[in-house]
Amino acid sequence: MFTSQLALLQVFFLMVPVGVRPQPSPSPSGAVSTQSNLGPRTQGETLQSSSEVPGVSTVSPTVVTPSAPGNRTVDLFPVLPICVCDLTPGACDMNCCCDRDCYLLHPRTVFSFCLPGSVRSSSWVCVDNSLIFRSNSPFPSRVFMDSNGIKQFCVHVNNSKLTYFQKLQKVNASSFQALATEFGGESFTSTFQTQSPPPFYRAGDPILTYFPKWSVIGLLRQPAGVGAGGLCAESNPAGFLESKSTTCARFFKNLADSCTLDPTLNAASYHNFTVLKVPRGLSDLQNTKFQVPVTPVSQADSPLLAGNTCQNVVSQVIYEIETNGTFGIQKVSISFGQTNLTVEPGTSFQQHFIIRFRAFQQSTAASLTGFRSGNPGYIAEKPLLALTGDRRHSMTLLQSKGDGTCSIKRHEVQFGVNAISGCKLRLKRVDCSHLQQEIHQTLHGSPRPEHVAIFGNADPAQKGEWTRILSRNCSVSAMHCTSCCVIPVSLEIQILWAYVGLQSNPQAHVSGARFLYHCQPIQDSQQETEVPLTTVVTFVDITQKPEPPRGQPRMDWKLPLDFFFPFKMVFSRGVDSQKGSVSPILILCLLLLGVLNLETK
Repeated sequence: MFTSQLALLQVFFLMVPVGVRPQPSPSPSGAVSTQSNLGPRTQGETLQSSSEVPGVSTVSPTVVTPSAPGNRTVDLFPVLPICVCDLTPGACDMNCCCDRDCYLLHPRTVFSFCLPGSVRSSSWVCVDNSLIFRSNSPFPSRVFMDSNGIKQFCVHVNNSKLTYFQKLQKVNASSFQALATEFGGESFTSTFQTQSPPPFYRAGDPILTYFPKWSVIGLLRQPAGVGAGGLCAESNPAGFLESKSTTCARFFKNLADSCTLDPTLNAASYHNFTVLKVPRGLSDLQNTKFQVPVTPVSQADSPLLAGNTCQNVVSQVIYEIETNGTFGIQKVSISFGQTNLTVEPGTSFQQHFIIRFRAFQQSTAASLTGFRSGNPGYIAEKPLLALTGDRRHSMTLLQSKGDGTCSIKRHEVQFGVNAISGCKLRLKRVDCSHLQQEIHQTLHGSPRPEHVAIFGNADPAQKGEWTRILSRNCSVSAMHCTSCCVIPVSLEIQILWAYVGLQSNPQAHVSGARFLYHCQPIQDSQQETEVPLTTVVTFVDITQKPEPPRGQPRMDWKLPLDFFFPFKMVFSRGVDSQKGSVSPILILCLLLLGVLNLETK
C-alpha cells in the first residue's frame, strides 16, 4: 500500500550549492531527518518534524527544491569531476555554474540559470508528511518544511540502472547493419543506392561498367554533340538495345599538349574497363562471371606527336554488343578509326561514336545484310534506304565540321522528317566540268543514290522493291553566261509517300523520289573562294483516303392490302353506335405515327 502511494509521487530536484559535497546522512539546518538516514527503522515508528527548513521553495504543490543547507562549509569551486559546459579555457562561460574560471561563490546570484550538467542534482520524491505512517523505502529519506509550513516527507531516489545508459552490444561487421537499421532514420543519400539492383537490363537502361584498377562503377558513354557548335558532351549514356550513331566536335587551344594527354584522343581510354552482364553484378564486383571484357578488333596505336602532326588520333569508335535476352550482355568488341591532325591554334575535328546491338551468336553475314527501316512499311524517323548498283545504304545530307566547312561524314535522311543542312566548300582551280562533278558528289554523297526503297524491308536482290530516283539538273542556257561556270549550290530531295493497306494497320511506302538541283554561275576568278552548299529533304504525303461510308439504308415498308380492313369495318357501323367513344380513332393514330417514325429513322 505504501509502496504504491510512493509510485504516484512527483519528483523535484535538490540543488546542492557550489563546492558542497553531499554528506551521507546529515540533515539540513532546521529539519529533522527520519530514521531511514541512520539505519533501519523499527516496526511502528512514525515520522516527526520539529522545525522549518530555511531556503525551501515550492516547485509544485507536492514537490519542493531545497536550496543550500545552512551551517555548511562551501568550497570556492565546484566539485563536479567533469564540467561539460567549460568550453573556453581561461574564460568564464555564460551560465556554466561549474566553470572554475568564473570564480563565483554563488553562481545563481550572477547567472539567470545554470546549464544542464553544471550543478549536482539529486532526485527527491515528496508527499505530505501526514500521509506517511511508516517508511520501508531503502533510499535515504528526510522531512522538510515547505514555505507554507507544511511538512513534506521526501525520499532520495538513487537507482543506478536509471542513471546510466545501457551498455550496447559490441559493433562488428555483422551487427553494424542490423543496429543501423533498427535505430537509424531517413538518410540523405539517394534511395537507389540502398535498393537491390534489377536482375537484368531493360530496353533503354544505362549499361554499367566497372574499372578494376580503381574499383569504380561507371556507365558506358556515347558522347553526343550539343549546342550550335555540336561540342562533345561526355555524360550521354548508351541505352541497352538502342543502336545509335552520334557525332560531335572537339576543339583544342593547344593540340601539342593535348595530343598525348587528352584521354578522348587515346584509343586505350575507350576499353580500359569491363561491362557488367546484368545489373545484379553490382552486388558482387569480385565475381568475374558477371563482367565482360571489351575486346579490340584490331590493335590501335597511342597518339604520338611527331613534329607538327599529332598522329593516331581517335576519330571513330564502334562498339559491337551481343546480347542474349534476360541473360544480358555476352560479348563486347570495339574498333577504331584514327586520323592525323596538324598542330595549329584552334584545331578542331569531329569524332563519331557508333553502338550496335545484335543477338548473341548471330552470324556476321546476317548482321551485314543491313538493317530494316520497317517491316514492311517505313517507320517514322528510320533511315531512308537507297540503292547504288547492288549496294544498299542510307540516303544522306551534308554535314559541317566545327568551322563550318564540309565534312566527310554526313547526316542520315530520316523517313518523314523534313530537314535542311549546309556547309562551305572551298573551290579549287580546276576546269568547269571537274568542278561540277566534285560539287555534285559533295551534294548527294558517295556513292550517288540511284534507287530508293519502296518499303522499309526492301531486298537489294529484288529490283521490283526499288524505285528509280528522278533527277532534274540545272539549265545552263538559262544562265546567259559565256565566260563563267554554272555550278550546283543546292540539292532538294523530294520524297512522295503514302499509306497503303488496312486503315487499322497502315503501311507507309515511297511512291517516288526526285533530285532537284539549284545552280548559280561563278566567274573563273572566283574559283578559289568558298561556296555555301545546301541540301534539303521534303516528304510529301499523297495518301488518298477511301470515300467515307454512306448513310444507313432506309427501310421500305410494305403493308398488306387488307391492313386497314378492320378499321373500315368499325367506321362503317354508323356514327350513332360509336358516340362518346374515341378509342378506335386513337388506336389508328398511334399505329400511323409508329409507322412514320420507323420510316424516318
